[in-house]
Amino acid sequence: MTLTTLNRPSLWTSRPFGEFGDLQDEIDRLLDEPLAELHGEFFTGWAPPMDLVEDADNLVATLEVPGLKKEDIQVRVEDGVLSISGERKQDEKLEKAQAHRTERFYGKFHRAICLPKPVKVDAVKATYRDGVLTVTMPKTEEAKPKQIEVRMG
Repeated sequence: MTLTTLNRPSLWTSRPFGEFGDLQDEIDRLLDEPLAELHGEFFTGWAPPMDLVEDADNLVATLEVPGLKKEDIQVRVEDGVLSISGERKQDEKLEKAQAHRTERFYGKFHRAICLPKPVKVDAVKATYRDGVLTVTMPKTEEAKPKQIEVRMG
């Protein structure tokens, strides 16, 4: 079997859009280098999946962060933004072992999301159970839906 190198023709022979040329160079670099070489540079962090739902009284954020201790998680609500950060640490004996397959993410993470409604920051509660972090944020009275009575005349 013979391996050959893929020669992709350049889309632009000149750089008519300035910064987009730099973007093209970066895309070319990502496509030309194997993912194994990029692992240390490109895939440095991880982002646990998060849901944000709203009911009549609260905004509730749920984040999947199994394997963390509650001390490894920080939750902040400031200026209408929910920020959750933490770190999943790898076991020392696993760090020294030869890995044949690694699919779990380790290291620091940070998630931030703009809240769609104002919340009572002093009443925010965070609970962590079975690897799931739940942040309950009561909405301010102004943000809650109000039933308007219809009057005659």
